[in-house]
Amino acid sequence: MTHTEIKKLGDLKKAGYVSRNVKEEIRGNLQKFITLKQSPFHTILGYEHTVIPDVERALLSRHNILFLGLRGQAKTRMAREMINLLDEWIPVISGSEINDDPFAPVSLYARKLIEEKGDETPLSWLHRSQRYGEKLATPDVSVADLIGDIDPIKAANMRLSFADEQALHYGIIPRSHRGIFVINELPDLQARIQVSLFNILQEGDIQIRGFKLRLPLDILFIFTANPEDYTNRGSIVTPLKDRIESQIITHYPKTVEISEAITAQEADILPEQLEKVEMPDLCKMLIEHLAMEARKSEFVDQKSGVSARLTISAYENLVSTAELRALYSGQKRTMVRIADFVGIVPSITGKIELVYEGEQEGPLNVAYRLLGLAIRALFVQYFPDPQSFKKGRDTQKVKTKPNPYQPIIDWFGNGNDLVILQDASDTAYMAQLYKVDGLYAAVKQFYPNTDEAQAGLLMEFLLHGLSEFSLISKKGVEKGGYAFGDMLGSMLNMNFDDDENLSA
Repeated sequence: MTHTEIKKLGDLKKAGYVSRNVKEEIRGNLQKFITLKQSPFHTILGYEHTVIPDVERALLSRHNILFLGLRGQAKTRMAREMINLLDEWIPVISGSEINDDPFAPVSLYARKLIEEKGDETPLSWLHRSQRYGEKLATPDVSVADLIGDIDPIKAANMRLSFADEQALHYGIIPRSHRGIFVINELPDLQARIQVSLFNILQEGDIQIRGFKLRLPLDILFIFTANPEDYTNRGSIVTPLKDRIESQIITHYPKTVEISEAITAQEADILPEQLEKVEMPDLCKMLIEHLAMEARKSEFVDQKSGVSARLTISAYENLVSTAELRALYSGQKRTMVRIADFVGIVPSITGKIELVYEGEQEGPLNVAYRLLGLAIRALFVQYFPDPQSFKKGRDTQKVKTKPNPYQPIIDWFGNGNDLVILQDASDTAYMAQLYKVDGLYAAVKQFYPNTDEAQAGLLMEFLLHGLSEFSLISKKGVEKGGYAFGDMLGSMLNMNFDDDENLSA
């Protein structure tokens, strides 16, 4: 007999259904996942050896959980993935506001219905997707919102006394009975509201307006909090924290590869964008390196963190920047360039909190500095370190091999300049890059089998890399893009301008 055929309590008894509380249910289903070498957290990347084992231990121990970590660390995603550990369908008494278990009813409505109808009590079936409740903690959240209150309209319509249990309106927590309930940003909840959760967590019951009411709730509680919140907006009261059995620390991706996989999974790119824009691996990695640099920058508030949403937004903006250029130039398809990274600046400035020094520097300057540091860090993974070719290096490599960058540096040293505009067509873009003596040869020396489009990207990347190692100069241009020139000439011009300003 399937669940769709079981409509009454008597049928449920005949089917031999065994009721379990939600923590036992999750524990049993987790054991099955582990036995089958599967993970219920299939969209969570980078936590396989850290957070997920901690969560599994907590769930096997039937603990309520507090996820503590900076923004963008998949705390809420972890909670939502736990839905996979619930049974697909469970029986509830029809008409119950709080999903009463037919074998363990807790509400007055359910108890009366079973007393009146016995085995003829009608049943409904609840899917696991409906057994998840979530509430963002804000200062205006009240006890009535979470737990419940007397409903005077209901009492008047039913001609009930305010002392009657039927006059109660249940809050979101009782309505999550037999499921998972999540409170996000727990420190934002006022202390007096946090106190109202004590009994629910420890004794498993609720109290409303002084009612002599024991309502033993069956809920797995998940809380999330940001460590910064403890000082900025509020704190978790100590007795409440003591009642949350497992506190699990989350973290940012530990490698560029994991971060890149998360970005690829979460970025919302339309099929038509995929047809029009090619995203090379170099640009994907550059986005991730930028986030890594931000997470250790002296200008960025590390207590606030740098969310994984930065790389996701940057990826989407980068694709759109290249798409916009293709639309303006009438091209059917294009490849993302380094110059297109000007389009991700809004994704950076809106996702990082600056310390005082960063505010003095300015959000735009900090964004471009982070991009420069990311280019420098990634450059040595694609090309030899320019510093290894400095004069005076006493290595066999320097003695036997000439500096592959010298022809490029010399070309700029002879007074030549190069402007790469962000909105230039692919043809104009390549024509500009081919002007630089030795640039194409340097790329082909290390990547002999690369095609023309990839060679163009590597040529541009090489120029940006040399500028970050202070071998050539680089500055932004008003139309969007970059102008490259001789480093020494740029310094002399800068000094000359300063002298003019002083004399003025």
